[in-house]
Amino acid sequence: MTEPIVDAAPAIDFDLKNLPKVSLHDHLDGGLRPATIIELAEAVGHTLPSTDPVALGEWFRESADSGSLVRYLETFDHTVAVMQTKDGLIRVAKEFVEDLADDGVVYGEVRWAPEQHLQKGLSLDEVVEAVQEGLEAGVDAVTESGREIQVGQLITAMRHADRGQEIAELAVRHRNKGAVGFDIAGAEDGFLPSRFKDAFTYLAEHNFPATVHAGEAAGLESIQSALVDGRALRLGHGVRIAEDIMVEFDDDDEDDAAVSDEDSIGLVTLGDLSSWIRDRGIALEICPSSNLQTGAIAGFGEGIESHPLDMLYQLGFNVTINTDNRLMSGVTLTDEFELLVETFDYDLDDLLELTLNAAEASFLPLEEKEALVEYVNDAYNNLG
Repeated sequence: MTEPIVDAAPAIDFDLKNLPKVSLHDHLDGGLRPATIIELAEAVGHTLPSTDPVALGEWFRESADSGSLVRYLETFDHTVAVMQTKDGLIRVAKEFVEDLADDGVVYGEVRWAPEQHLQKGLSLDEVVEAVQEGLEAGVDAVTESGREIQVGQLITAMRHADRGQEIAELAVRHRNKGAVGFDIAGAEDGFLPSRFKDAFTYLAEHNFPATVHAGEAAGLESIQSALVDGRALRLGHGVRIAEDIMVEFDDDDEDDAAVSDEDSIGLVTLGDLSSWIRDRGIALEICPSSNLQTGAIAGFGEGIESHPLDMLYQLGFNVTINTDNRLMSGVTLTDEFELLVETFDYDLDDLLELTLNAAEASFLPLEEKEALVEYVNDAYNNLG
C-alpha cells in the first residue's frame, strides 16, 4: 500500500464531497436514477412499484434494507428490466458517470453482467459497446463541465449461470475497448468460484485481471476458492475474512468494538488465509452500508459500529471503501466516508490512505495508476 505523503491532516471541517475518490465496487444496475427508471419503464412497458421518483427511491432502499442478500438482489429485477435496449444502456451508463463525478469520483470501475441485458435481442458484444458508448459520453460531459473522471468496465458473469467461459472471452475481446477486468457476482452461497475454474484459467492465460465477489454471503471457503480457483487480485467485499481472525481482549478491553490500540492488536491472531491476504496486500472492496443491509456482517454484531472494517484497517489489510449499489443503499461514496468519520473517528489521513489503497488496487496500467496516486496526494496536500 502506498503511504500518504500528505502532512498532518487538518480537522474535517469541509464538505467531504470535494475529496477526490476512487470507486472500485459499484454496480451499473444498482446506480440508476429513480426518475430515469420511471421513464425507461414506461417506454418498454415495465410495471414499477411506484411512478413517483421519491417514492420509488424509498421503495428500493426499504426493500434492500432487509438483512437478506436474496431480498436485496430482488430489487434488481426492476433496474435490469429497463436496461434491455441500446438507448437505455447508453443513458444509464452516461448518467452513472455523471453521478460519480458529482460525488467527487475521479476514477471508477463500473461492474455489470452483460448476459442480463439480452432480452430485447441485443448480442453480448452489442450491450458492451452500448455501455461503453454511454460511459464515454458521460466522461465527455464531465470534461466539458471542467472536471475530470476516468472509468473502466468490469465485465461480470453471473455465478449461478453457465456462461462463465463465454463472458470471460467477451471481457478479453473488449480489453482495449473499455473493459479493464472480470468479476463474478450474484448469489454467492452455494456457488463457489471453482464453478468457473476454466474461465479463470482462460483469463490468466490472457493476462486479464479478475476481482471476485467473495466473503459477503459466504465465508472462508468462498474466499479461498476466489484466490485459488479465481486467481483474484481483489476480493469483492471480503469482509468475512474477519472470521479467520481471533481477537482476545483483556478484561478492561472486553467491551471494545474494534481493534484500535497497540495492546489490543497484540492480542490478535491471524489464520493462514487472513495472513495470506493481508501480507500480500490483496485488496478488500468493502461496502459498509451494503454489508449492513445484506447481513454480511451479522456475525460480528448488529450495527455499523460492529463492522470489522476498522479492525481489518488497523491490522494493515488493504481496505478500500465502496458503495456497491448507490440506489439500493441510498448512499454515495461521500456518505460512506462520512459514516467512517462518525463511527470510527477517521480523519483525513485515514480517508487519504483508504483512497490511495483503492488507487493502487485499480486495474489501471502502472503509469496511469501512478498518475492517479499523484493526483489524489496533490489534492489532499492542497487542502491546507
